Amino acid sequence: MSSRQRTLKSPVSLAGVGLHTGVTVDLTIQPAPENHGYRFQRTDLDGQPIINADCDLVVGTQRGTTLEQNGARVYTTEHVLAALYGCKVDNALIQLNGPEVPILDGSAWPFVEAIEAAGYQEQNADRLYLTLKENITFENTEKGVEFLAVPTAGGEFRLTVMVDYNSPVLGTQHAHMYQLNHFKTEIARCRTFVFLQELEVLAKNGLIKGGSLDNAIVMVDKPYSEDEIQSILKMLGKEDLKVKVEGIGVLNTTKLQYENEPARHKLLDIVGDLALVGRFIRGHMLAARPGHFGNVEFAKVLKGLIKREKEAPRIFDLYKKPLFDINDISKMLPHRYPFLLVDKIMEMDEAGIIGLKNVTLNEPFFQGHFPGNPIMPGVLQVEAMAQVGGIFALSQVPDPENYSTYFMKIDGVKFKQKVIPGDTLIFDLHLESPIRRGLVNMKGRAYVNGKEVCEATMLAQIVKDRTEKETKVSETV
Repeated sequence: MSSRQRTLKSPVSLAGVGLHTGVTVDLTIQPAPENHGYRFQRTDLDGQPIINADCDLVVGTQRGTTLEQNGARVYTTEHVLAALYGCKVDNALIQLNGPEVPILDGSAWPFVEAIEAAGYQEQNADRLYLTLKENITFENTEKGVEFLAVPTAGGEFRLTVMVDYNSPVLGTQHAHMYQLNHFKTEIARCRTFVFLQELEVLAKNGLIKGGSLDNAIVMVDKPYSEDEIQSILKMLGKEDLKVKVEGIGVLNTTKLQYENEPARHKLLDIVGDLALVGRFIRGHMLAARPGHFGNVEFAKVLKGLIKREKEAPRIFDLYKKPLFDINDISKMLPHRYPFLLVDKIMEMDEAGIIGLKNVTLNEPFFQGHFPGNPIMPGVLQVEAMAQVGGIFALSQVPDPENYSTYFMKIDGVKFKQKVIPGDTLIFDLHLESPIRRGLVNMKGRAYVNGKEVCEATMLAQIVKDRTEKETKVSETV
C-alpha cells in the first residue's frame, strides 16, 4: 500500500433511491485535501452541514449505519465508505441532496466503478495507519458478536468473517479477504440481502421503502403459500410485483454471484464501518456473527487505540551516535553563544529531522526567567525548534555555509507544559509541503521524556548570503 495519501482526480456523481427512506438522491464524491478524511455534506439543508465519517457520530445501526452531526443525518453510509476504503482513497467529500446514500444495486460496485473511472491523485501527506501491535478482542454476548484483531507480519489489512443464521438457506458461511487489493475483485459486487420473513417487520418499522428485487437478495428460508407471499407484498406496497417462489432458496430469478455472497456482503459492511475509524488498518480482523452494531462498537475500540497511542510517550533513542554533533552544527548555523540552541541532530531524511537540546541551569536566560523558579521561555523553545529546521533547510543546498534561513511566518504555536533545567528537549520536524523557491514549511513538535511540550508550524526562506565583494559593490553604489 502506498505511503502517500490520495484523493480522486475529478468528482463523480451517481443517483438513486435510498433503500430505507425511498427518497431519490443525487450523490457526488468530490476530491478533498490532505488529512481531510471522509466527510458527508447535506447540500439540501440550510448551511449545507458537514457530517464527519466517525464511529463516535453513529446514531443508528438498524439495517445500515446512520451518522449525525451539526443537526443533520445521513443514512446507509456503509457501501460508499467501503468503496472509498477498498479503493484506498484517503480523502473525499461525499455530497448528497437527501438523507440517505443511494442503494443502487445493493453492493459497493457502482461506487467502485465510478471512483476507478475518475482516477486517483496522489498527495504529499503520508497515509495515516493504525498498526496493531497486540491482540484486540471485543464481544457482545447479547448479540452473539465476537471480534478478534491480531497483528499481521506484512502489515496487510485482512478480514475473515463467519456468519451463522441457523437457517436452512445460509447455515454457517465464511468469507475472507487476504489483502485490501482483493476488495474490488472479490467483495465489491456482493449485494445486501434480507430474509422474506423479515420484510413485514421492516415495513412496519418504516424501513425498506426503496427496496426492490433490483437492489437486494431476498432469501426464502421456509415454504410459503401464494397467499402468504401476496400478503407480504401488499404490506410492502409491492402487490404488482411478479415473484416466483419454489421452496427454500432465493426469491424470484436472482442468482447468487457466489455461494457465500451473503457472508461476503457482511465482510463488505465491515470494511465500510471500519472506515469510520479514520485510518487504514494494518492487522487481521476476525469477526463472528457481525452486524452494523458490532462493527461500529469494534471500530470505537480501534479508535480508542489511536487515542492511547497519541497520549503515550514518544520513544527516542538518545544513546546512539548523533548524525551531527555540536561541532558539525557550529559549521552549519551562524548562531553562537548565547543563541546557539541545538546540541545534536539525531536523525534526518528527505521529509524531516530530529534534534535535541540539553537544558541546564547555566543558560543565561534563567537569571531572569525566573529567579527561584527557572522556566525556559516558550519563545526560545520555538527558536530552538526553528534552528533544527534551519539545519534541515540548509542541508538541501550544496554549500550551506553560504546560506541563511529567515522566519516568514509562525502558526499554531501551543505550549503544553513547562521546560526546566535538567530537561532534554527533543525536536521532531516534518515537511508540510515540498520545498519550492527556497520556502520551507515545517510542522514541529518538542518533547520532554516522551511527552509533548510544544508545537508550531513554521515557514522560513533559504537566502544566499552576500559575498564580501557584493557587499563592497553595494556600499560603493
